[in-house]
Amino acid sequence: MAKKKKVIVTCAVTGAIHTPTMSPHLPASPSEIAEAGIAAAEAGATILHLHARDPENGRPTQDPDIFARFLPEIKRSTDAIINLTTGGSPHMSVEERLRPAAELKPELASLNMGSMNFGLFPMLNRHQAFEHEWELAHLENSRDLVFKNTFADIQTVLSTCQANRTRFEFECYDIGHLYNLNHFRELGQVEAPLFVQSVFGLLGGIGGHPEDIMHMRRTADRLLGESYQWSVLGAGSNQMRVASIALAMGANVRVGLEDSLWIGPGRLAESNAQQVRKVREIIEGLSLEIATPDEAREILALKGTDLVGF
Repeated sequence: MAKKKKVIVTCAVTGAIHTPTMSPHLPASPSEIAEAGIAAAEAGATILHLHARDPENGRPTQDPDIFARFLPEIKRSTDAIINLTTGGSPHMSVEERLRPAAELKPELASLNMGSMNFGLFPMLNRHQAFEHEWELAHLENSRDLVFKNTFADIQTVLSTCQANRTRFEFECYDIGHLYNLNHFRELGQVEAPLFVQSVFGLLGGIGGHPEDIMHMRRTADRLLGESYQWSVLGAGSNQMRVASIALAMGANVRVGLEDSLWIGPGRLAESNAQQVRKVREIIEGLSLEIATPDEAREILALKGTDLVGF
């Protein structure tokens, strides 16, 4: 009998896409991020994808000292796999974005696989009042923003993090990013199993239509064959719709307040754990099971918690 597929559920706890005051439920301080991450893991998240924010003003920060305020608590309280961002913010240099993964040596780190327009400004149609002065400009300025992830940038992240035996969540916002990933695979600079995170519905990348999801899967299959594990995230209102379609196609899934502030039409999610529980209902409704962290470590060939730097 074939071994039953286990679904890897990633929860993106907080991030650079949303500003702190767009939802009162978005964790921003180190203690809030720790609490939210632990609760998401207790709800069933296999992997916790983590950014950090400056406790004083809510700005995205890649200061490893801020990460160190919540990572040990999460590690003590759960066996979830910790995945640190190398994306940080589109306004940061690659050297700044790399610091937490380089210094803290996680099992897993994200890696954006190509440059792109990064349009956050449509959020202004829904939200105009902000607590911090920088937030309005952060969204408005994305009309003229390219998130830079050149081949040289990607090579820098690969060489730096691979020295720590950190593996990658390869974030692919469009079809060309899959070709970029395959380029590095053919060079022998990344190796199976590849953990591919397809991102749908962010302005500047591929959309969230079912045809987009199928196109991304077909292209990944053609380029990468049996060498990858596929995961999906849908931005904003695409979150659960994309998850449902892709789960039926054999995908893993990512949810969390970094990707969507919502739990339903016009309803803010009250926590990351609430989104994990909702996608868990979809998974179990399809007669699938969520992978435990140790099962995911085996699937993704991760180094284990004893070799991280926190």
